[in-house]
Amino acid sequence: MRYVAFLRAINVGGHTVKMDHLREVFDSLGFVNVETFIASGNVIFETDEKNAARLEQKIAAHLEVDLGYGVGTFLRTIQETAAIEKRNPFKTTDKNDDVYVAFLHAKPTATALSALTAAKNKGNDFAVVGREIYWLRRNKDDSIFLKSSLEKIIKAPVTVRNMTSISKLLGKHGK
Repeated sequence: MRYVAFLRAINVGGHTVKMDHLREVFDSLGFVNVETFIASGNVIFETDEKNAARLEQKIAAHLEVDLGYGVGTFLRTIQETAAIEKRNPFKTTDKNDDVYVAFLHAKPTATALSALTAAKNKGNDFAVVGREIYWLRRNKDDSIFLKSSLEKIIKAPVTVRNMTSISKLLGKHGK
């Protein structure tokens, strides 16, 4: 099975990790065809293991020991990642607009959905589909995240990627 690991806390906040080291860590876990995509913690790999939750825990535990800090680990198969791209509810027409996707471990709770709805404004819109939150960011200078992170708003761990990066990843690895 081919997976993408979307890792949180890689090459941000003072945590610098070389991509060759990240590949070595995944190789040491017995994964094959390990590749990294851009230096923001995207690792593509193959394994016979089909239990994604167990894999997430295994990878996160190994990364914490190896790197010395916790690394949020969010797995999606290549097929799930392609579906995420296809389900994107926001079509940007303005060159200043960006669409991001936040990966979660589970569907957001009703409380999280209410908090997310309350955070919407003319510059930020959200849509939830399964375990992902799509974020349309219309004004880069007026972000709700300047005041509070998405994790604090929904009270759940996430990692966020630009949809452009997702499309490029699939263009290279979506075979």
